[in-house]
Amino acid sequence: MTVIGADMLRKELDHLKFERRPKITEAIGTARELGDLKENAEYHAAREEQGICEARIRDIEGKLSNAQIIDVTKMPNTGRVIFGVTVTILNVDTDEEMTYRIVGDDEANIKENLISVSSPIARGLVGKNLDDEITIETPGGKTDYEIIRVDYI
Repeated sequence: MTVIGADMLRKELDHLKFERRPKITEAIGTARELGDLKENAEYHAAREEQGICEARIRDIEGKLSNAQIIDVTKMPNTGRVIFGVTVTILNVDTDEEMTYRIVGDDEANIKENLISVSSPIARGLVGKNLDDEITIETPGGKTDYEIIRVDYI
């Protein structure tokens, strides 16, 4: 996991524990005051939301406790593509440049050019070096790329 990904998870965890959880507890208390719990839709909805919130808290805490956090900014830039780097590749056929940051599965967001380390493109790039030409098999077929920039940022 990258440092940024770990920070995002910690912020979400704080939000869930210190903002959302108290609101849900308050909603359960308010719904409980309405009377018969068997037919109280507000109570059941709040309890269901509480279960979802608690499950997400456990999930995040588990991920953070088992995560190995990689900070590439503290590593020397050798031009080698590794987890956490930002890499710019050139499609040899179309001359289209694409820049991606290789991140963990939980951090991946293609709209922000954050690709999972387990994606076909990242698997094809990891271990390669600046100026290497590679062929990556994607769901759309084989494509030739050249690595034109590797940033440890």
